[in-house]
Amino acid sequence: MTESRTSFLKGRSTRAAAGFTGAAVALFAVAPLALSDFRLGLLAKYLCTAMVAVGICLAWGRGGLLTLGQGVFFGLGGYAMAMHLKIVDAGPGTIPDFMQLYGTATELPWWWRPFANPVFALAATVLLPMAVAAVLGSFIFRRRVKGAYFAILSQALAAAFAIWLVGQQATTGGTNGLTDIQGFFGYDLDDPVNQRMVYFVIAAALLLLIALARQLIHSRYGELLVAVRDSEERVRFLGYNPANVKLVAYVVAAGMAGLAGALFVPAVGIISPALIGIVPSIELVIGAAVGGRASLAGAVLGAIAVAWAKTALSEEFPAAWTYFQGLLFIVALAFLPGGLASLVGIARRRRASRVSADTAPVLPVGEAV
Repeated sequence: MTESRTSFLKGRSTRAAAGFTGAAVALFAVAPLALSDFRLGLLAKYLCTAMVAVGICLAWGRGGLLTLGQGVFFGLGGYAMAMHLKIVDAGPGTIPDFMQLYGTATELPWWWRPFANPVFALAATVLLPMAVAAVLGSFIFRRRVKGAYFAILSQALAAAFAIWLVGQQATTGGTNGLTDIQGFFGYDLDDPVNQRMVYFVIAAALLLLIALARQLIHSRYGELLVAVRDSEERVRFLGYNPANVKLVAYVVAAGMAGLAGALFVPAVGIISPALIGIVPSIELVIGAAVGGRASLAGAVLGAIAVAWAKTALSEEFPAAWTYFQGLLFIVALAFLPGGLASLVGIARRRRASRVSADTAPVLPVGEAV
């Protein structure tokens, strides 16, 4: 039994290493050579949604936490990064352009000032979403809110955050958000070479998040998270606090979404409430569900595929592409609850059953085993 488990673990590690290497080659070698600058910029945008999907895979696929409010943490990271970049673009002693248009202030609001520091801004893109998730998760999980109620609460949080941003036009840009971001830590984002640099940073960050999530999933904590998902009361009886276990997954997923939002800003040049409300949050979950929420590779590829389909369908069918997207989600959940990644397991089981049937001994007529 021990030898078979060791062999299984070695095989899993070998497959993971091969997949990781293949992904690195595709992202760092094939894509830059095969795609134009415009298409590579779109891919960078898709990779940011894939980073959120990695966190969704951990929280929902392994922990059973249907997080319909990841747009909040994506937005927190995005606004933290955009605030710093807008301050730098404005220059010393000058307020950002939108404040001059919409507001009456002559200096930065007090809560903007810390973001002038690049170290603070970079840390805030990850730590701020994690801190908000820790506070919210503590209240939610310690009161044993779960299932559909948790999903509704997370969705309401996304709606409330988007409404608040729209209402603070003088300090957040309102409906327009923070736009026309021109530089990224001293690099001009209008230069295609710098845009490629941003793409490589995003690709590297995605691979690092996948490696981190895989380590968590296959650790003792990952097993405990699955146990909490399947039988929370039994885990509590064994002496563990399920609230703490779920809280860790929720906070880590929030940090991943925050980092994705921060890198989305230089890739696209904008962050606005339209990118972080209820609909974008649901779209992030759709990508993970279609690809396979329990599989890191499935969630990542599903998120990229759904984001690409959104772009393609909106170009071809501008008035009806949302119906196609909804139909894709319904079909995936109705016929493949495990997502497209489950097709691999189905194929393996069918092949194994055929092999066992072919190798079964043929007995004489009338003779039983």
